[in-house]
Formats: sequence, C-alpha cells, structure tokens
Amino acid sequence: MSGKPKLHYTNGRGKMESIRWLLAAAGVEFEEEFIETKEDLEKLRNDGVLMFQQVPMVEIDGMKMVQTRAILSYIAAKYNLYGKDLKERAWIDMYVEGTTDLMGMMMYLPFQPADTKEKNLALIIERATTRYFPVYEKALKDHGHDYLVGNKLSWADIHLLEAILMAEECKPDILSAFPLLQAFKGRTSNIPTIKKFLQPGSQRKPPTDEKFVAIVRKIFNI
Repeated sequence: MSGKPKLHYTNGRGKMESIRWLLAAAGVEFEEEFIETKEDLEKLRNDGVLMFQQVPMVEIDGMKMVQTRAILSYIAAKYNLYGKDLKERAWIDMYVEGTTDLMGMMMYLPFQPADTKEKNLALIIERATTRYFPVYEKALKDHGHDYLVGNKLSWADIHLLEAILMAEECKPDILSAFPLLQAFKGRTSNIPTIKKFLQPGSQRKPPTDEKFVAIVRKIFNI
C-alpha cells in the first residue's frame, strides 16, 4: 500500500474535481481508480465500501470516506487549509458554500436538455456576475489581502479559483468587471502546486463533453 489517497469516481470532473483540486493544491499525490461501467459501481456497492451507495469515495488515512463536503473538510483541516480558528472556518465555509452553489449550476449544465441549455447558461452568467463574484471582489477590496480569509491560502481560495476557471469556460471575459478577481486568479494560478495542476498532463479533468455525459448516464442509470 502506497499510503497515497485513492479516489474512486468516473474519469471526469463531477463532484470529485474539487477534491482533486484541494489535494493537488496541498501538494498531495493521489491515485485514481476509475468507475468505467455500471458493473464497476455495483462492485463497490456490493463490497460494502460506499456508506450511502454513492460516490465520490476517497480512501485516506485508513478510512473509506464518502460525501463530498465531508471529504473536502477533512482534507482542508489535515493540510492546514481551513483557517486558524472557528471564526475563520466559518468564513471559509460560507465562501465555499457560495462557490459550491455556482459550480453546481455549471456542473449540471452539460446534462440538461438542449432546448434549455441556452437559458441555463444565461442564468449561470447572470448569477456569477451579480450574486457570487461581487461577494469575493468586495471581500478582497475590504481587507486588501491577497487571500480571502486570514491573509493565508485556504480551501476558500482554491475553490474560488476552480469556480473562476469553470465560469471562464462558459464566458471567457466573465471577470471583465472584477479587477481584483482577475489579479487573484493570476496570483493563485501561480502558486507552484496549483500551477503544476493546471499544466497539461495533470490529473485535472477536461470540461464535460457529450461523450462523458453518455458514459455517466449509462453508469448511473440517469
């Protein structure tokens, strides 16, 4: 046994991508075991390793962890990316929940019927630019620090960068009205561990395409 965390999920972004991001940013090497067929998923279920019969599942520190939020919280705390006290954790949690909401909208876009995609894409852009990004822009402006919480890299920053890059896939100039977020993106993208993860050939997954949607529908019966 290598001791590296092992990630069980499909070979695509989905709910596992934020976990990949957080581990990579923390400089933690990890292995992946891809679920490629319905039978792969059934085997995990039948082996009794999925507490709620669902993935993502991450093997880490002798545990078989499920539930995305629980996995992310554990990794953030373990690698000192979760603030110095309870108040900082509360702020990190609030910021992360915001970016989770936005990324959820973007994550499900490729799975929506073609006739609703345009409307939903417009809604994503509207929410990103009027509800979510203004909050982070204001936070950076108000405290004048490089990072969202405690002037130190945290889970909140990593999650925000992931959300920004996903939003730019929807609309490349989506940050045009947010100069501080543009600078934040430049800074955080150049943190060595994150810079490495953003290079071709890393374990970061590409945007979801129709081929991957078809695979997911088959595996999960949706």
